[in-house]
Amino acid sequence: METRQLGATGVKVPEIGIGVWRYSGGVEPLRRAIELGAALIDTAEVYGTEEVVGQAIEGVRERVFIATKVSGAHLRHDDVLRAAQASLRRLQCSIIDLYQIHWPNSAVPIQETMRAMETLVDRRMVRYVGVSNFSLAELRAAQAALNNYPIVSNQVLYNLNRREIETGLMPYCERNRITIIAYTPLDDGRLAQIPRLRANKALRVLARIAAEAGKTPAQAALNWCLSRPGVIAIPKSNHVARVEENCAASGWRLTPAQIEELDAAFS
Repeated sequence: METRQLGATGVKVPEIGIGVWRYSGGVEPLRRAIELGAALIDTAEVYGTEEVVGQAIEGVRERVFIATKVSGAHLRHDDVLRAAQASLRRLQCSIIDLYQIHWPNSAVPIQETMRAMETLVDRRMVRYVGVSNFSLAELRAAQAALNNYPIVSNQVLYNLNRREIETGLMPYCERNRITIIAYTPLDDGRLAQIPRLRANKALRVLARIAAEAGKTPAQAALNWCLSRPGVIAIPKSNHVARVEENCAASGWRLTPAQIEELDAAFS
């Protein structure tokens, strides 16, 4: 599994991780992902999956980069601290590698929330601070509210069908060394379903390019995400075989011509 630097931290994380939103696969798919090097697991307090992640990392915690999120409903200072402590209990670990604000909440001053996030780092409950679903303006405001630690990542929707972040947010993150964590990188399976691939012109291009590369459409779609600097992807699957397929999206690259053709087909 290839790695990428997380923000400007110097820490390397897998370029393909595992998301567990709406996850019901149990421990085995997560364990297999760790074995294959996709040892970044992203969860959240609202997902209801922190417990199964805690079970999956038992005995291998030192090999896994754990990311979780505080709900946008819990962004008052003391609520953030309580939420982090509860996540640590469910994960059965002593520190969260990346703690993210799940979504912004305009009813709570961002300065208050970020003060709590910095407290968590000071107390060694959290290593790095990230955000999720933040627009460019919201990201800038969050950065300005921090005194001692940087925002290292913004987790956002990004895939061949959903490319809104390419205008504004993605270039800003690249310039400022903020990692983009692409969630739903297969567009809820729409970029991996063979019957759909035959019925849509852009998807037929994806299928053809995948065949040229000797890969599956899902692998090609994930690799396209990785063609963007500073982007990592966190696909979700409940099945070991699909986890293995997704992990094999790393370690090779589409050609510049193939990337250009996909960009045009899905424009």
